[in-house]
Amino acid sequence: MSELYAVRRAQLRDRCAATGSTAALISRPANVRYLTGCTPPGAALLLGPGGPGGPGGDVLVCCRPLTGDPTEGRPADDVRVTVLPARDTDPVVAAAGLAAKAGAEVLAVEEHHLTVTRHRALSQVAPRMRLADLACAVEAQRLVKDDDEIACLRIAAEISDQALGELLESILVGRTERHLALELERRLVDHGADGPAFATSVATGPNSGRAGHLPTDRRVEEGDFLTVGLGANYRGYRCEIGRTFVIGTTPADWQIELYDLVFAAQKAGREALAPGVECHEVDRVTRHILETAGHGDGLGPWTGHGVGLEIDEDPQLSPGAMGKLDACVPVTVEPGVHIPGRGGVRIDDTLVVRPEADGGPELLTITTKELLAL
Repeated sequence: MSELYAVRRAQLRDRCAATGSTAALISRPANVRYLTGCTPPGAALLLGPGGPGGPGGDVLVCCRPLTGDPTEGRPADDVRVTVLPARDTDPVVAAAGLAAKAGAEVLAVEEHHLTVTRHRALSQVAPRMRLADLACAVEAQRLVKDDDEIACLRIAAEISDQALGELLESILVGRTERHLALELERRLVDHGADGPAFATSVATGPNSGRAGHLPTDRRVEEGDFLTVGLGANYRGYRCEIGRTFVIGTTPADWQIELYDLVFAAQKAGREALAPGVECHEVDRVTRHILETAGHGDGLGPWTGHGVGLEIDEDPQLSPGAMGKLDACVPVTVEPGVHIPGRGGVRIDDTLVVRPEADGGPELLTITTKELLAL
C-alpha cells in the first residue's frame, strides 16, 4: 500500500511542479488520508521540495501521537511523522515553517480549505515564501477510484446490507426512531465497520421520506412508512443505502402508488449511469419522472452524488452539474418524495459507473427494493 500512496503523491508533486510550486501543503482531512493512508485529527501533510528523499521529505505533522485507531488509518512507510511538542501549535502553520526551512520558494496550499486566519499565519511564518493555490487538485485525483478503493466500498456496502437486514428481522412496532438508529450503528460496528459513514436516518409515519431526517422519539406504529438511510465507514471509505418499508400491514393504495413512482425514478437514474454521460442528465431522467407526477416542488437540489473518503463528494448529480461521468466513479442515486402530514419514500443505492461492455453500473448495495410489510 505504501507504493500506492507514493504514486499518488508523485502525481500531485508533478502537477505542482508544472505550475511552479516547489512544495505542497495538504490540510483537508480526506486529502491527507488519500495521500498517506492516515488522517489524525488536525494533521497536515507537507510534500517537501525534492520529493520524499529531498531536504524536507514528505512529512505528516500532527498535534498528538498516533493512537493506532483504525479510524485514523496507518501512515505510509515513506512518510515521516512529526508530533508537535505543544498541542496548541497549528500543524498547518508548523508544516509551512518546515517548508520554508527546507528551501521551498513557492508553497501550494488548499485555499478552499484554509481559513483567512490560517492563511495570514502562513504568510507570517514564512514571509519570503510565495503561496499558490492548489485548488481542488487532490479532489480531482480522488474522483476515479482504483481497485483497492472500490474493494473497500464493496465491503462497506456488504456491512451496511448486513446491518439493515438484521434490523428488518427484529420487532419494530413500538420502538423509537432514535433507538432504531442507534441499533443500526451498533450493528455496523459489530460487522466490521470503523463506524457509521454519516448520521443514520430513521424516519417513521409523517417523518418518512424526509432527506437527512434526524431520528426523534416518535415510535413506530402499524401502517407507517419506515425510511432508513445508513452507511458503513470501512478503512475510511463510505457508502450509502436507503430503503422504505411499510410496518405491520398490507400497504395502502397510496403507499404502493408512491413507492412505485419513486422506484421507477431511481431505476431510471441507475440505468442512466455510464461513462461519458453528462452528470446533469442522470439527474434529469430521475427528476423528470417525479416532476411529471406532480412532485417537483418538494424535490431536493440533487438526486445523487459521489462517495469515497467522504460521503458527499464529486461528482454531483444535479440540474446544474458540469462534466461527464467516468468509469470507476462510485455514486449514489437517491430520489425521494415526502408528502407533508402523510410521509414518503426514499430509495438510495451506491453504484460504480462501468461501461456497458463490463455489464453496466455495478450495484454495491443489494438489499431488496421490494416494498416489504414488516
